[in-house]
Amino acid sequence: MTETLILTRAAAEGFAIPFLLDAGLPEADAAIAARCLVRADLRGVDTHGMVRLPGYLDRIAKGLVDPAPSLDFEAVAPNAARLDGKNGLGFVVATRAVDHGIKMAREMGLGLIGVRNSTHYGMAATYLLQAIEAGFAAMVYTNASPALPPWGGRGEMFGTSPFAVGVPAPGSVPFVLDMAPTVVARGKIRKAARDGQPIPKGWALDAEGRDTTDASAAMAGGVLLPIGGPKGAGLSMMLDILCGVLTGARYGGEVGDQYKRFDRPQGVGHFILVMRPDLFLSAGEVAARMGDLVARVKANPKAAGVEEIYMPGEIEARREAARLIDGIPYARADLAPLLDLARAKGFALPLGL
Repeated sequence: MTETLILTRAAAEGFAIPFLLDAGLPEADAAIAARCLVRADLRGVDTHGMVRLPGYLDRIAKGLVDPAPSLDFEAVAPNAARLDGKNGLGFVVATRAVDHGIKMAREMGLGLIGVRNSTHYGMAATYLLQAIEAGFAAMVYTNASPALPPWGGRGEMFGTSPFAVGVPAPGSVPFVLDMAPTVVARGKIRKAARDGQPIPKGWALDAEGRDTTDASAAMAGGVLLPIGGPKGAGLSMMLDILCGVLTGARYGGEVGDQYKRFDRPQGVGHFILVMRPDLFLSAGEVAARMGDLVARVKANPKAAGVEEIYMPGEIEARREAARLIDGIPYARADLAPLLDLARAKGFALPLGL
């Protein structure tokens, strides 16, 4: 039996949707969630893709995620609104928020959305691409469950909250920066622990505050390390303030871990800003200047051993383009829980499974 399964985007989304419908999501929302999960896999961010679906389904089954919340935006200024996510799936809450931000930005140049009572929303670049593909720039922030300490501390408090900014570049390479304030995303350590693989030094500390290469030790009471020491720790605190303190979401170590805390919903907050890129210059000027910037970046003298300089998000975009043609590779072991559940429920399996 082959250990790697190759699925087209349509097949992967079609495999995910029945689980989401069965969990109580409306058809449109199930399609959104499946699209978000599969896009992460298309771009090679498999820590935030289909492998996470069983965890979301489990939280819905436990009543910690509402599969069908009523989402209503409350205007707080002409181009700002707040949204109570009502513990809905973060994929759906964030997608709706970006849509609303695009609508405001189209009318008024900027659209700012503060979201409270949301849940984990997967790959942050998903929402940057949503804005970029509509012709808008965006800053999309979220807070997350505790993973790293404030600088000088050793207890988990702030999350691996992604710092995500996207700017379109018609005719060139868009800027898609999706980075955690930690040396590495926690999902990569979780995957290493699941696979029984070591992690590099400098990624995490164990429960005693010692640098460790044992992924399981890092996950069992350890903490992740921030990029740039106090700089990364400061970025994580900033994101917790924007997404938690200012929106009414949980903050300061109170965001629930979706894999560890089952006594209450997560209480995640998002801070989303969508803007027209041609606010200060014409669209043509902005496109030309972005193209020129990309050309300058790529023409920069290369460091030893470097074959090409990439724009942030470019490697993932190339991988996505290739996988749209060649299919998405999935490890059978990663899909095993879903395959077993699909057989138990009588769901159709993709061809070849």
